[in-house]
Amino acid sequence: MSARFDTAWLVAVFLVSLRLGALFLIAPGFGTLRMPMLFRVVLTVGLAAVLAGALGARTAPAPDTALGLLASGLTEVAVGGLLGFGLLAAFGAFAVAGRAMDMQIGFGIANLIDPTSRTQSPQLGTLLNLLALAVFFGLEGHHALLRGLAASFETIPPGSGLAVIGPGALAAQFGIAFSAGLAFAAPVIVFLLLIDLGLAVMSRAMPQMNVYFVALPLKIFAGLLMLALSLPHAGPVMNRIFSSVFEFWGAVAR
Repeated sequence: MSARFDTAWLVAVFLVSLRLGALFLIAPGFGTLRMPMLFRVVLTVGLAAVLAGALGARTAPAPDTALGLLASGLTEVAVGGLLGFGLLAAFGAFAVAGRAMDMQIGFGIANLIDPTSRTQSPQLGTLLNLLALAVFFGLEGHHALLRGLAASFETIPPGSGLAVIGPGALAAQFGIAFSAGLAFAAPVIVFLLLIDLGLAVMSRAMPQMNVYFVALPLKIFAGLLMLALSLPHAGPVMNRIFSSVFEFWGAVAR
């Protein structure tokens, strides 16, 4: 009886670690950080052991065959990947907003090294991503993520089947990256559009003046100023972005 219990617990830890590993691999702020592989494995397995112990009898029966264990493992990877996609698509809104503002301001030709992923990223996109992560952790969003993750294990026990997810939920979550991103960048984009229209009229009225060299520093100053003025009022958009993560997780674990 004890050996059977230990085997079932080990299988549960293995399946839970697969879901957590897939989630951490995709999720922004987790998968992009440069960590030693041993630390990643220990963190994932340790958290999986805690969750498996907390779930207890709510886990699905352990598969009796290797093929069943493989199918259950693939299901857990799919569930973790979907949960990670919800996070990635939501935080992608800040990258879309940053890229749109970079192109309007004139920063599109320059990139920065993103310290979280150590890759070249747009300047304002990198700034907004770091700001979003700081706000998310400052609002204790990681605690809500852990609670949502625990709820997903109760709704979809490790080793159980995954319900079919409609394409509408995936498309809606993917669309958050564009709709919320453009809403976040809308004040800066509209303000810079008005400046472009004014400079176009000026170039027609004074063709002898080189408008390009006047517009470049003016748009940088105006864009950054409008971004600074609009950030205190970006709370509803950020709340919509963060809420979309848990709405999508609810659709996955339904």
